[in-house]
Amino acid sequence: MKLNSNTVLITGGTSGFGLEFTKQFIKFGNTVIITGRNQVKLDEMKKQFPTAHTFQSDVSDPSAIIELYGKVIRQFPDLNLLINNAGEMRKINLHDTSVDLDNINREIAINLSGPIRMVQQFLPHLKKQKNAAILNVSSGLAFVPFPATPIYGAAKSGLHSYTVSLRAQLQKTSVKVFELVAPAASTPLNDKFLSDPGFNPKMLAAPEKIIAETIEALKKDKYEVAPGLGKVLRFMSRLAPRFIMKQLAKTSEGTYLNQ
Repeated sequence: MKLNSNTVLITGGTSGFGLEFTKQFIKFGNTVIITGRNQVKLDEMKKQFPTAHTFQSDVSDPSAIIELYGKVIRQFPDLNLLINNAGEMRKINLHDTSVDLDNINREIAINLSGPIRMVQQFLPHLKKQKNAAILNVSSGLAFVPFPATPIYGAAKSGLHSYTVSLRAQLQKTSVKVFELVAPAASTPLNDKFLSDPGFNPKMLAAPEKIIAETIEALKKDKYEVAPGLGKVLRFMSRLAPRFIMKQLAKTSEGTYLNQ
């Protein structure tokens, strides 16, 4: 796909991969729209990137998605690229009975239901565009469970499966469907693990390198890109699933064992 003269909507655009996507797409001469839940962070992004357009919105809230759609399409009728990047990852001990039924589902609402609802809402509009694309940000943990983050892994696994099906259903339309199988990176998403025994910060990839590789994949219409450890986890899940699962479990035993 071409990477200039697009109108791009990026969810979760105020930090991490979303921030890097914003930088890259502005650099290539695109109209960039970013969303986030925190208005203060959105205001900071606006100061850093004056040409970016910001909307406060929560992908876990269906009514907020409907409202966002109305505002965005009214102001930016040429929207042709949707990047579902917003996400949350939590360490969760499933022995902990204080985690109520609504709370336990939060990552499903943000990481899985959010992208599905965004696509469902924006797809009719995207299909009207001559050239359009959807990029879903999944994770290497979609292929290998990380016991410390059980709900996050389940959500990303579901998102990967959904993305594959979405691509198949849209193959005869103008909408291309991409997936970034993201590795662990130096983003706020992973800050909670830095002090954990056995966690090696050197394993965290630089987000700017991940997004640069993703941009190259988009140029070449490579529909699934798995940089760094994302590629390793995807490969090891097929070659030696028990071994890689055991290695990931070692880094998270303190979260859920000895209860």
